[in-house]
Amino acid sequence: MPALLAACTVGPDFKSPGIPLANSFAEGAHAPIGDAAAQQWWLQFNDKMLNQLVAAAMRQNLDVRTALVRIDEAQAAARATGLAGLVSGGVTGQWTRQGGDNIPVSETRSAGFNPSIIIDLFGSQQRQREAALANLRATELSVGTARLAVLSALVSSYLDLRYFQQALALTRGTISSQAETLELVRGQFGAGASTQLDVAQAEAAYNQARANLPGLESGYYSALYSIATLLAVPVQTIQTQLQAGGRQPNVYAGAGAGIPADLLRNRPDVRSTEESYAAAVARVGVSEAALYPSLSLGGNVGISNGVNTWSFGPTVSIPLLNMPVLLANRDQAIAQAEQARLAWRASVLGAVEEVQSSQSAYIRARREVSALQGSVTSFSRVVDLSQQTYDAGATTLLDLLNGQRSLSSAQLSLAASVRDMAANWAALQVAAGRGWAIVPPATN
Repeated sequence: MPALLAACTVGPDFKSPGIPLANSFAEGAHAPIGDAAAQQWWLQFNDKMLNQLVAAAMRQNLDVRTALVRIDEAQAAARATGLAGLVSGGVTGQWTRQGGDNIPVSETRSAGFNPSIIIDLFGSQQRQREAALANLRATELSVGTARLAVLSALVSSYLDLRYFQQALALTRGTISSQAETLELVRGQFGAGASTQLDVAQAEAAYNQARANLPGLESGYYSALYSIATLLAVPVQTIQTQLQAGGRQPNVYAGAGAGIPADLLRNRPDVRSTEESYAAAVARVGVSEAALYPSLSLGGNVGISNGVNTWSFGPTVSIPLLNMPVLLANRDQAIAQAEQARLAWRASVLGAVEEVQSSQSAYIRARREVSALQGSVTSFSRVVDLSQQTYDAGATTLLDLLNGQRSLSSAQLSLAASVRDMAANWAALQVAAGRGWAIVPPATN
């Protein structure tokens, strides 16, 4: 019987779709990376605090937990298909006592059992089960998509937080330096060795440096609050740990993006859209089967006031008057399946674009960091020489202040560039589909 019914299943069978892809990314190598879904790429930052935050986020983040609960929903939907969807019926019982004026009291007792089973002649229930299982797989993969989104947001916020801490430290150092210069100039002015213009210029430089603090502090607290939200905890529970400071995370690893074909395996969103396409194809079969006659076997076994009764027989239903509606439903399902196929293609192309954009940004950020490191070294020498020549009376205070401002600007630019380079590298790992298949341990 199962073999006979399988042979009668109508509608298209799902086949994994194909899409033409290049042999490599635009600026990448030709080496595939294989299955990278379980790689804990954030460990390469060598930052214990970041590792702890990632582990906590994977356990506590509300988006991830919601995605996990959706699996329970999809599993329940799958259990309602197959044989469970073919059998129906139940047991009934009734007791009635009645009477009235000049009417003797009488009692009626009855019980019955009325089972029914649908003969899945054209595979409607089989296709419904295929759709439910494909939807379950898509839902399970959506957990990976949620984890990648949380990883991306958490690492980005952590990099921002450490950058703002570094920028605040640099700015406070500049303020301290400008304050020393201001006191020096005021002392010289009192001794008649400098002018009011020199004092005003030193005061302007000092106040300008102080004006940068509020904006940097605002950025720091914004990143701190973002991390607390991602961990689903009050900010007070993590504020002390993060305020203690730490080095600005950096990474010196290569891009390692693999080849475009790797994304078909490693990106959970791509795989999820493929499963959604499979579910849509199965629903075409469901709508196709509705065009054909249906057969069910049913019966009833009962007892009423001590009299036993039974009935049994098949029921055939042939769609006639509602055929236009059924045909419209079938055409609608076909259109939805085509939309799902196009959505899968779009997800693949979008994934390729994300990898190439992140890889391009990371490559250029590395060059920028290298150039800015040289710039900071050069401006540090400029400030040292300007200080020496100013002390010797060979240059003006304006030259010294300009050198200090240039050094401060270069240091802040370097810190921002290091942050951007690390963020671009992290975005590349997420775009390549790394890290979603595992839940990291609590500590590292």
